[in-house]
Amino acid sequence: MFLSRRLTGKYASLWVSLLAILMTLAAASILLLAMGKNPLIAFRSFLQGCGMIPKENYGGGSGMLTDLLDFLNYLAPLILASLAFIAAFKAGLFNIGIAGQMLLAGFTATVLVGYNKGLSAVVAKPLVLLIGLLVGGMTGALIGWLKYRFNIHEVVSTIMLNYIISYLTGFFINNNYVDMMTRNSKVCSPDSRLTLTNIMIGDLKCKIPLGLIIAILIALLVSFLFRKTVLGFEIKAVGQNRRCSEYTGIRVNRTILLSMGLSGAIAGLAGVAYYLGYTNTIIPKTLPGMGYDSISVALLGSGAPIGSIFAAIVVSVFQQGANYMSSTVGVAKEIASLITGILLLFASCGNYMKYKAARKMQLAEDLRRTEGKEAKAL
Repeated sequence: MFLSRRLTGKYASLWVSLLAILMTLAAASILLLAMGKNPLIAFRSFLQGCGMIPKENYGGGSGMLTDLLDFLNYLAPLILASLAFIAAFKAGLFNIGIAGQMLLAGFTATVLVGYNKGLSAVVAKPLVLLIGLLVGGMTGALIGWLKYRFNIHEVVSTIMLNYIISYLTGFFINNNYVDMMTRNSKVCSPDSRLTLTNIMIGDLKCKIPLGLIIAILIALLVSFLFRKTVLGFEIKAVGQNRRCSEYTGIRVNRTILLSMGLSGAIAGLAGVAYYLGYTNTIIPKTLPGMGYDSISVALLGSGAPIGSIFAAIVVSVFQQGANYMSSTVGVAKEIASLITGILLLFASCGNYMKYKAARKMQLAEDLRRTEGKEAKAL
């Protein structure tokens, strides 16, 4: 009854997220025990790999702070990617093409700005962000236009575009921008990167993620959009009931186009924060797994822009700490993706949890009223 009250109360979404995390940890613990591993050591290793708990030893020029900054560098594009999913999801759209939009924006910014060594940092960094917004926004708007003009479901069009973008950018990289040593794309100029590298803090060589500042600002702007603006209200109304929205005078097609355009623009920012920040290179014909992890982040955060920040931290702990956990515990690092998938499964059951809790509370209330009537009759 305690849990039912919480799941039907004011902070129901928060309790659903916490319950999903606890259930995921329990499932992951059972899985690790079945493999003969200690779950506590594994979870501690995840945190150590992210710089939240100190390791037993460090290499030269590295420490707990460098691990933490690397974690934040990974966190920034994941927050933006989850915000991109939320922007479409509020309108009842499922943007599964965030990975492709990230790749196209990152590739375009890399070619136009990243390889131009004549641009100063003052010009290059804002230009990278602008290109990310424009390329991602146009790609998202194209998906929205296909949705309302030809009634092509956004899941179909985004999956197809993911393939097209992946192979098209891979072709150009392999033929024009490949690094013959790594077989990845050539690295970008330091002035165009959204990560400040080789920053000495004491005796530690650190990376400062500028993308994290951008991600937090975008989260605040998206939250303001959905809480305080007419456009945000219209997007949510269309997501709840399109026919009713059209009847009340909301231009549904225009709203779908704007919602997908906004989603793509934020995904473009995630792309430049990822490819010109975290990785500084592009693997040909490979979509970023972060584009799919963003779905679990958005659902875990209950579709709230601010909640997505905290949800992204949880998911990033598993993804970023996987390498150290693997070397410490002796488990394949791919288990982090498995845990993320389990988390997505439980987070997607949020509405069902709320329904069952509300049903239980209603039955308890009906029983109380029946007992009250019987007591009065006696």
